[in-house]
Amino acid sequence: MTIAPIFDPQAWQLNDKQSALATKARNLAAGKFAERAAKFDREAAFPTENYKDMANAGLLGICIPESEGGLGADLKTYMIAAAEMGRFCGATALTFNMHVSSCLWTGFLIDELDMSAEQREQHNQMRKVHYQRILNEGKIYSQPFSEGGAAAAGFKAFGTTALKVDGGWRVSGKKIFASLSGHANYYGALCTALMQPDDKHSRRNTLYLAVPADSEGVSIEGEWDPLGMRGTVSRTLLFNDVFVPDKEQLMPLGIYPSAATRWPHMFMTLTPTYMGIAQACYDFTVAYLRGEVPGTPPVKRRMFPTKQLAVAQMNVMLQQTKAIWFQAISEARPDPSQESVQRAWAAQYTVMENANELAQLAIRTCGGQSMLRSLPLERLYRDSRCGSLMLPWTAELCLDKLGKASLYNPGETDDS
Repeated sequence: MTIAPIFDPQAWQLNDKQSALATKARNLAAGKFAERAAKFDREAAFPTENYKDMANAGLLGICIPESEGGLGADLKTYMIAAAEMGRFCGATALTFNMHVSSCLWTGFLIDELDMSAEQREQHNQMRKVHYQRILNEGKIYSQPFSEGGAAAAGFKAFGTTALKVDGGWRVSGKKIFASLSGHANYYGALCTALMQPDDKHSRRNTLYLAVPADSEGVSIEGEWDPLGMRGTVSRTLLFNDVFVPDKEQLMPLGIYPSAATRWPHMFMTLTPTYMGIAQACYDFTVAYLRGEVPGTPPVKRRMFPTKQLAVAQMNVMLQQTKAIWFQAISEARPDPSQESVQRAWAAQYTVMENANELAQLAIRTCGGQSMLRSLPLERLYRDSRCGSLMLPWTAELCLDKLGKASLYNPGETDDS
């Protein structure tokens, strides 16, 4: 059966690359990931088989520049393709984002920023090392970000530190909800660089390092038995005086704060998973009411006006979600306007909240049988609830940012 794309290439005016990569991701996820998703969820197990399939399909290098041998997807292209994955296995799509970010940030995003010639040369040489590991060896990079404080939201320096020593850095700290813990080959850790042990911590000195998972001093702790997104295996990651060679830098020192400030849309890359979940909830409801869900009796329920009205409500919500999200990712660029940034916050909030709202509507519309664990809707409901909690742009922070930005001009206070 042919599965229609979330974003029809002609209707949404996708270019050839966007259409091709979205199709590749959709076919792989529908053909392989969908049938495994329940097992990974039930066992809270990492989707290792899916990553092998992605490596074979070349998708691990989706955001590696074509000049380096990758598929060369920009942010928008990646987001559209990743949404197709999220439709069929949310945990795979969410962990895939953590891997892809190491390539997107060090590739397309940073290529759009100003750097000195020396920094550019240094960066180009360093990223070749990481890209070749991914393309030639199938290595997986993760993106441990959260630390349980305000650093992930951009309000203070990261608590994980990297002390400069001969030949590299000594990394110490903790990352919580670190997806791919125990399964990534390298942890792309954001640290506060210290030239001396007693240096003051500053966000300007953020260092982005690839910490080899087999390094002495790297450990993982805690159980993993969450409500949803169980296949992400996001256990706590500890760095205890881990030596990391200079060559493992993913960006030159001090470049990350500029990227985070000038490329705010980079923090939207968690949303494709939930855009896919939103579509999946609608797809399931339509199939269920038409009597077309595999494993259930072919009983049609579409003739009842209450069901028709409910599906219409879901369709409206899905179309609204797709429209604002697509517009926001289409505007992604360095130094966007304040209006564009506000739209990004609104899109983030809308996708994360509406995915769960659509899951709730799907359950109410389809009835009690839809909550059986033999069907995907129960898992979609649990997975969808996790999106609004994710830093750096949680639902609460998006509303906070939107409210302030709507009422205050940049730099304005109540005294000015």
